[in-house]
Amino acid sequence: MAAQAEEALKELKVADDKSNGKPAAHDEEDGDDSDEEPANGADAGTGAAKKKKKRKPRKKKKSPTSQTEPPTVKLSQLFPNGSYPKGEEVEYTDENRYRTTDEEKRHLDNLNSDFVTDYREAAEIHRQVRQYAQKSIKPGQTLTEIAEGIENSVRALTGHDGLAEGDPMVAGMGFPCGLSLNHCAAHYTPNAGNKMVLQQADVMKVDFGVHVKGRIVDSAFTMAFEPKYDNLLAAVKAATNAGIREAGIDARVGEIGAVIQETMESYEVEIDGTTYPVKSIRNLTGHNILPYSIHGTKSVPIVKSNDQTKMEEGDVFAIETFGSTGNGYVRDDGEVSHYAKNTDVGHVDLRLSSAKTLLNAINKSFGTLPFCRRYLDRMGHDKYLLGLNHLVGAGVVEAYPPLVDKKGSYTAQFEHTILIRPTVKEVISRGEDY
Repeated sequence: MAAQAEEALKELKVADDKSNGKPAAHDEEDGDDSDEEPANGADAGTGAAKKKKKRKPRKKKKSPTSQTEPPTVKLSQLFPNGSYPKGEEVEYTDENRYRTTDEEKRHLDNLNSDFVTDYREAAEIHRQVRQYAQKSIKPGQTLTEIAEGIENSVRALTGHDGLAEGDPMVAGMGFPCGLSLNHCAAHYTPNAGNKMVLQQADVMKVDFGVHVKGRIVDSAFTMAFEPKYDNLLAAVKAATNAGIREAGIDARVGEIGAVIQETMESYEVEIDGTTYPVKSIRNLTGHNILPYSIHGTKSVPIVKSNDQTKMEEGDVFAIETFGSTGNGYVRDDGEVSHYAKNTDVGHVDLRLSSAKTLLNAINKSFGTLPFCRRYLDRMGHDKYLLGLNHLVGAGVVEAYPPLVDKKGSYTAQFEHTILIRPTVKEVISRGEDY
């Protein structure tokens, strides 16, 4: 028995040695990434093909198909074929009715296709940025936060951040974002360090321009958060639309002003128990727009006048109206934020080296486009105020101070840019909002 048992133990040990010995060859090659080559040539090719991992094709980035909130997607990505939305096209009437179908006029219109495309791009950027602003602006925000939000969105949608030398001249801000409150009607934007906060009872004019290759769309709207101001805003919006309706080829600007005033002053507004007539601000006007120059050579009054200047084919106009519960007259007051280089200035000998340096920067980055102090700050300029004031004093740069009616009054503004095309009048900045 002992011998049989010993023999059985030996057999069991041999079996264990076999099972716990070196693993089979196919177990040794479990790793997918083994670099070991097979011995046979034919098998080597097959083995290598089996062992190499197939690379997955990289997914192409999808082009965005809709705008973000806040707006950050470059507009040309949303309209890759360059076909931007049209503004409101209004056919001419009376003796200019023939223009709509006239072959010669249509040919002229087609020759201006690049001009119209640039304007439509700038207008669509203005619409997308302002419509988000109207949804997002709330009491409690600082004016700096609001202005920079609007301006950063404009730069993102044009694809030009405005930091490199000359970049703001290609596309971007055509007019600094004005945020004028209550009795201040225009030309107020916060300078560095401004801590002003938007209040529930404020009436704020939001006025900014967008340009593409110097084609400037200038458009403005008014925001209020209390219903007591509704009639004031309605009066100004109606007056602006009346001015747009009257505008066109051969229209006389003095007559347009009369219609604007009549419309505006047919309204009154009750605020906190007191009824105020809404007055046209008689020393503010609309204006024509030239390439890289927001204020051209023609004005559109917003009161009746004897100005016989006519609108002409090819003109671009900003039809803007201002209404007030105050005197209906504004004056300069407060710290300046808006500036623009004068278009007709010749050579001027500048004594200050800081003024020369600053003028060189203005020429390269803005030309005759309006700018504000914050734009100089973000481009890295500092201690420039002495030089800037020297340029203003020498007549090289124009300063545009805030424009205010009497304290305690309220003002409102609405504005659109219109193209007096050969075949139609196009309210290029028209949107569903206003």
